[in-house]
Amino acid sequence: MLEQLLIFTRGGLILWTCKELGNALRGSPIDTLIRSCLLEERSGAASYNYDVPGASYTLKWTFHNELGLVFVAVYQKILHLLYVDDLLAMVKREFSEIFDPKRMVYDDFDETFRQLRKEAEARAEVIKKSKQVVYKPVSNLGKKQGQMQQSGFEGGNKKKSSGGGGESGKDGDADGDNVKSGIVENGHSTEEVASKGRVNGKENGNANTNGGAFDVNKLQKLRSKGGKKANPNPVSKVSKEEPKKKPVKKNRVWDEKPPETKLDFTDPVSENGEGNMPVAQVVEGESMMDKDEVFSSDSDSEEDDETEMDTKVDSKKKGWFTSMFQSIAGKANLEKADLEPALKALKDRLMTKNVAEEIAAKLCESVAVSLEGKKLGSFTRISSTVQAAMEEALVRILTPRRSIDILRDVHVAKEQHKPYVVVFVGVNGVGKSTNLAKVAYWLQQHDINVMMAACDTFRSGAVEQLRTHARRLQIPIFEKGYEKDPAIVAKEAIQEATRNGSDVVLVDTAGRMQDNEPLMRALSKLIYVNSPDLVLFVGEALVGNDAVDQLSKFNQKLADLSPSSSPRLIDGILLTKFDTIDDKVGAALSMVYISGSPVMFVGCGQSYTDLKKLNVKSIVKTLLK
Repeated sequence: MLEQLLIFTRGGLILWTCKELGNALRGSPIDTLIRSCLLEERSGAASYNYDVPGASYTLKWTFHNELGLVFVAVYQKILHLLYVDDLLAMVKREFSEIFDPKRMVYDDFDETFRQLRKEAEARAEVIKKSKQVVYKPVSNLGKKQGQMQQSGFEGGNKKKSSGGGGESGKDGDADGDNVKSGIVENGHSTEEVASKGRVNGKENGNANTNGGAFDVNKLQKLRSKGGKKANPNPVSKVSKEEPKKKPVKKNRVWDEKPPETKLDFTDPVSENGEGNMPVAQVVEGESMMDKDEVFSSDSDSEEDDETEMDTKVDSKKKGWFTSMFQSIAGKANLEKADLEPALKALKDRLMTKNVAEEIAAKLCESVAVSLEGKKLGSFTRISSTVQAAMEEALVRILTPRRSIDILRDVHVAKEQHKPYVVVFVGVNGVGKSTNLAKVAYWLQQHDINVMMAACDTFRSGAVEQLRTHARRLQIPIFEKGYEKDPAIVAKEAIQEATRNGSDVVLVDTAGRMQDNEPLMRALSKLIYVNSPDLVLFVGEALVGNDAVDQLSKFNQKLADLSPSSSPRLIDGILLTKFDTIDDKVGAALSMVYISGSPVMFVGCGQSYTDLKKLNVKSIVKTLLK
C-alpha cells in the first residue's frame, strides 16, 4: 500500500500531498532523502531505503527539471509495488500540464490522482496475471518433452536412417537393437547414451556427414579409450615428491675477523620516558593551516579546449548549418542520448584524476538526471552545460555541511572544564603519528595545551616515534608501553589531561586493515568507552578505488561492532601525502562522497608546518581540467 506521495519544488516548497492517503510517516524519510541523496548527488539511484527503529520505507522519485519539480512516492519496504514507477510518470505528466509558478494550492489534483492511481493499479494487475499465464504452457511443454523422451527412440532412428543412404540404414537398425537390449558398458546403459546422442543431434543439426543415426558404439569405444588414459591415483605421485629446501645464504666473513655486534642508536630512556638527550623546542614558523592559498584558474584555456572538442564531436554527427542553428536557437529539451557523449568523456576524465570508477559513474548518472528535460539556452553547447552542472555538483559535495572549526570547539570544551579528544584512525602506513604531530604543532601556535596519548600498543617502535615528536615539540605524552588495552590507555590519558589542565588530547591508534575484525573490534571499543569529540580518518591521497573500500568498511565495522544503539562513525578526514600526487586529486572526492564526512586537514610535506585546509575550488578545477 502506498503510504504517501508528495510534489515539491527544488527550493523545498511543498505544492501537493495526497490527502486521501493521509498516513503519518514515522521519522523523517523525506528530509533524510533530501539530505542524504538529493543534495549529495546520489539522485541517479533507482530508490532509497529509509530504516529507523519502528519504521522501514522505500522511497522512489522523479524530476521535472524544466519546471524544477520533485515527485516522491513512499511505501513500506516489505511491499513490492509494481505500479509506483508508472504512477510517478503519469503524475508527472498530468501535474506539469496544470503547474503554474504563481499558484501554491492544487486541491483540484486530488481527483486526477485518484484516477491515475486506479489506472496504475489496474495495469499492474494485468501485468501480474499475464506473467502467471505465460508460465503454464512452459510447464506443459516440459511434460510433453519428457513423455516423448520416454516413448523410445526406435521410431526416430528409423526415420533418420530412411533419410540417409543404405549403409546408414543398417547402422540405424543396429543401434535400435542395442537400445532394446539395454546392455550396460562403462556404467552407462546404451539407452541413456542413445538418448543423449539423440538430443545432441537435434541441437547440432546435420552434424553427421552421412546423414544417418547417431553411432552409439563409436561413442562407447571413445569413452573406454578415455577411461584408460585417465590417471587412477594422481595424488600418489605428488605425495612421493618431497619439497626441496631452499639453500640459506650465509654471511661472508672477511679475513677471519670476529662478527661485529649489532649497532644500537636508540636513546637511553629512564622509567619515566625521559632521555638524556638535550631538548630544544622546534620552531619552524607559521603552519600552512593559517595561510590563505592563492589559486589561479586557467578557465579561459579550458573553455577553448572544450569548445574545440565539442565542435569536433558535433561535426561528425551533424552538418554545419544544423549545429549552428541549434546553438543560436537553442535545443527544445535535453534528452539522455544528447548527454551521453559529454558524460562519457567527463567520466573518463574523472577516472584519470584518480576518482573511483563507481563514484564517477554515480556522479555522471546524477548529473544526467538533473539535466534531462531541461532546455538548452541559446549559444550554449551541451558539453559546457554538462561541465557546469558537474562543477556545481562537485562544489556541493566537497563543501562541508557543518562547522569544521576545531579551535572554536576546543574553546567550548574548555569552558565546560573538559579536554577535547581527537582520535586518529586509519590503515597501516598512511602517516597517522606524523600528522598527529602536525596537528599538535598547529594547536600549539594558537596557545592551546596539547597532550599526546600513545595508544598504538601493537606496532614496534610506535611509542618511541610519538615520544620523539613529543620531545621535539615539548608536549607531554601519556604512555603505558606495549601489549596494553588501547581503550584503557586512552581513558587514563583523558583522566590525566583533566587533572593537568590540558585542553586537547590527541590519541594515536594502531594502523589496521578494514577487514581485520579483532583490531576493528578493539577500535570500536576505544571509541565507545571514551566518546571522543572527533574521530579523524587518516587516508592517503594516492589511493583510487581502494578509498571506497577502506572508508565504507571502516564505517560499517564501527557500526556493526559497537555495543551502542547509535554508534559513532568517522567525523572527518585527514588526507596525507598530498604533495606527491600532482593533479591526481580524486581520492578527496571519493572519500567525501562515500562517507559524507568533510576533509578537515591536508598533509603536504615532511615538516610540522606542512598541514593545510582543503581548497575546494582548486580541487574542482583540477578534477575538470
